[in-house]
Amino acid sequence: MITIIDYEAGNIGSILNMIKRIGGKACISGNADEIRIAEKLILPGVGHFDYGMLQLRKSGLSEALQEAVIRDKKPVLGICLGMQLMTQRSEEGVQPGLGWFNATVKKFQFSDNEVKLKVPHMGWNHVSLVNKNSRLFKDMPEDPRFYFVHSFYASASDPAEVLTTTQHGLEFASSLEKGNIYGVQFHPEKSHKYGIRLLQNFLDI
Repeated sequence: MITIIDYEAGNIGSILNMIKRIGGKACISGNADEIRIAEKLILPGVGHFDYGMLQLRKSGLSEALQEAVIRDKKPVLGICLGMQLMTQRSEEGVQPGLGWFNATVKKFQFSDNEVKLKVPHMGWNHVSLVNKNSRLFKDMPEDPRFYFVHSFYASASDPAEVLTTTQHGLEFASSLEKGNIYGVQFHPEKSHKYGIRLLQNFLDI
């Protein structure tokens, strides 16, 4: 059973539907006690970094997540803003993140000397697999592409935590992995066969 965390900052319905579509069991919860005892967790997210962190702390979910993920080593998948909240901090706000990844979140900014691309980075884009032993990308269809919608990206300080990279004017970490903690900047629930494979792999972990 996967518990999808409801902290009023995520598009949780489409994630729930996709997991059910591939035969997985999932529920939605914003209850800290239920988060503590969950088997696996998905931290979704759409919106502002500070709002997301304040919602997690106000509801007691931040503490519950630290216990479940760091103490009890429950597998967790962060999606879009959910992954960004797993980093140290973001240029989008002043709140500290959960601190699980040694990374900071930066805004796409292109100088006059660079090719200026649209922000937000929106639509399909390729990912390059860095950690070829990752269970999250096991048996992934060839030439994986995922659907992105974001104006901020993760800049990883530890190359060992980078799972995939993507190009959008610059190379950024489009997914991160550290032990039982996984984060993806893209939306697997909107990424057809590639997203289905990734979510199936998370179910199998």
